[in-house]
Amino acid sequence: MLDQTDQANWQRLLRRIKDRRRTVDSYLRSARPRAARLTYVAVVSSAVAAALTAGPGFGGEKFVAAASNLVGGDPSDVWQPICLVTAIVSIIAAISANLSRAKKTEARIIHAEACNAELEGLQTLVEFQQIPLEDAVKLYGQYIARIPFVPETTPSKKRVPSQRNRAGS
Repeated sequence: MLDQTDQANWQRLLRRIKDRRRTVDSYLRSARPRAARLTYVAVVSSAVAAALTAGPGFGGEKFVAAASNLVGGDPSDVWQPICLVTAIVSIIAAISANLSRAKKTEARIIHAEACNAELEGLQTLVEFQQIPLEDAVKLYGQYIARIPFVPETTPSKKRVPSQRNRAGS
């Protein structure tokens, strides 16, 4: 039978695991869509840049004449806007792709998902006390050491607004 101190330590560890899993879940909820957006922007921008350069490249003067008729301008006026728009979407594609790589977004998401799975397994072991407490604490430390980019937050406590905030100051 566990004494009160041991039981309190088990509960503290379990609470800590659950809180950490919440922070990892929160990180993943924001990181996944952000990574997807960067990928979509890079892919679409690259495709648009390719399409803009393909028109004059494959169609030549016929494409330029058709484009100038479409916008109602001189054929020589079509090249500059096409090149400008192509440059802009190429820059957007490059920035989006490099932002994702620079932040190692995909690798971070994979590490966070793996850590969350490990913490889930550890949570089960702790809930049923199927592992010595000291070993569980060590595993917890090892798991969270792999995700230093996920901030550890304490459970939110209801804050009472200060007198100053209630007065609208």
